[in-house]
Amino acid sequence: MARLLRTLRPLPGQLLGAALVMWAVVSITFIALRVVPGDPARLIAGGGSGIDVPEAVLAQVRAQYGLDLPLPQQYLNMLLGFAQGHFGYAYSLRDDIAALLGRYLGPTLLLAALALLCAWLLALAFVAGASHGGRWAARLGAWLEVLGASLPHFWLGALLIMLFAVKLRWLPAVSDAHSVAGLVLPVLTLALPCAGYLAQILRGALQHAERAPFVLSARSRGESEAGVLLRHTLRHAVAPAISASASFVGALLSGAVVVENVFSRPGLGRVLMAGVDSRDIQLVAAVVTLSALMYVVANLLADLALRALDPRGQGEAQP
Repeated sequence: MARLLRTLRPLPGQLLGAALVMWAVVSITFIALRVVPGDPARLIAGGGSGIDVPEAVLAQVRAQYGLDLPLPQQYLNMLLGFAQGHFGYAYSLRDDIAALLGRYLGPTLLLAALALLCAWLLALAFVAGASHGGRWAARLGAWLEVLGASLPHFWLGALLIMLFAVKLRWLPAVSDAHSVAGLVLPVLTLALPCAGYLAQILRGALQHAERAPFVLSARSRGESEAGVLLRHTLRHAVAPAISASASFVGALLSGAVVVENVFSRPGLGRVLMAGVDSRDIQLVAAVVTLSALMYVVANLLADLALRALDPRGQGEAQP
C-alpha cells in the first residue's frame, strides 16, 4: 500500500499539468482558426466549396454558430464546449462532431494499440537475435533496426500492398472495420518504423545495463544468464523503452492519417483528411484536440508504469 501511495503521489500535479497542456492546445487551435484566411461563415454556408452566398444567409449562419459574438466570448464558448465534449457540427460530413469522433475513435485506437504491441514484439525479437547470435547477427540486427526506423509509412504501405495483396494475394489491400485479415498490413505498416526505434533503445539500454556493477555481482553469485536478463538487465532496458512508447503515440496517430487513407480504413485519419480537404476547421480542431488528449493520457500512463517498475516508487529504475 505504501508503494502504491508513493507511485500515485505525483498524480494530482501531473493531472494539473495535463489540464494546462490541453488548455494550451485548445487556445492555439482557436488562434489558428482565426488566422486561417477566409470567412468561416462563408465556408460553412457554402459547404467548403467557396460559392457565393447571400449576406442574409451568412448573417443567419454567424448567429447560429456564434460567429457574430466578440472573440473573447467565442474563445470561452470553445473552451467550455470542448471541456464538455461538445465540438460542434461538421458541415463537410453533415454530422455532429462528437458523434463522428465516437464512431471512428475505436478503429484508430485499435490500429494504434495493435501496432504498438506488434512493434514491441518485433523489437524484442530483433534485440534477442542480435544479443545471442554473435557478432554478425548483432550487425545484421543493428542494420535492420536502422532500416525499419527510416521507412516512411506511405512507401511501406504501398510496398506491402504490392507484395502481399497484389503479387501473393495473401491479404486484402482494403481494410474495413470488421476484417481481421485486413488489419495485418495496416498494423505492420505502422509497427515496423516504431519497432526499429524501440529496438535501438532496447539494445542500447541492455548494453549499458550489462556493464553495471549489479550485473557483475549477480553473475559472481552464480546466477544464470537468463536470470540476469529477466531479473536485472531487462527491467532497466524496458524503462527507457516505455518512455519512448508514450512519445510513439503521436507518431502512431499521425501515421494513422496516412495508413488509413492508403488502406481505405475508417478512422480518425480519414475524418481528419475529409476536414482538411473541405476546410472544415471545426472538425480539424476537434480531431487535433482529441489526438493531443490521447498523447497526454499515454504519457501519464507511461509515467505510472515507470514508477510501478521502480522498487522505490521514484520512477527511475534501480538495481
